[in-house]
Amino acid sequence: MGGDPELSFAVEPADTGASLALQEAFFADIAARYPGWDPSRSQSADPSDLAPPRGAWIVAYLDGRPVGCGGLKAIDGGAGEIRRVYLDESARGRGIGRALLEELEAQARRLGYDRVRLTTADRQPEALGLFRSSGYVEIPAFNDNAFTRHWLEKPL
Repeated sequence: MGGDPELSFAVEPADTGASLALQEAFFADIAARYPGWDPSRSQSADPSDLAPPRGAWIVAYLDGRPVGCGGLKAIDGGAGEIRRVYLDESARGRGIGRALLEELEAQARRLGYDRVRLTTADRQPEALGLFRSSGYVEIPAFNDNAFTRHWLEKPL
C-alpha cells in the first residue's frame, strides 16, 4: 500500500453534505480569529451565488475525504470573486491550498471571467501569503466587510 495521497476536486452544491460541514469549520475558524465577527452581518454569499451559471462551489478531497473548499461568484463585468477558501488543519502545509486556489482560478476561466478578486484580513497570514505568492495584488476596496484589510485581484 502506501504511495502519495490522492487529491481530487469536485464541483458540488454549496448547501449539502461535505460542503456545509466545511463551511461550518470555515466560519468557526474565522470566529476564533476575529472576536465579534458575526456571519449573519458579514459580506456573504448565498448558495445560489456559488452555483451555475455564474458561480461554482469546489470541494477538495484527499483520499476520498473532504479537506477543503472554496467558491466562486459573479461580481462585476468580467470579474469573479473567490469566497470561503478553507482547508482543514490536517491538510495544511502540503500544497493543497495552492492546488485548490488554482482549481478555483481554472473554474473562473471556464466561466469566462478575465480576473478574480478575493479578500482577507490581518489574522490570516497564511492565506495572505498564499494569495500574494500566487500573483494576487492589492486593489482598492470593492466591499465594506468590517474585518477585511486586503482586497486582492489577479488577472486570468
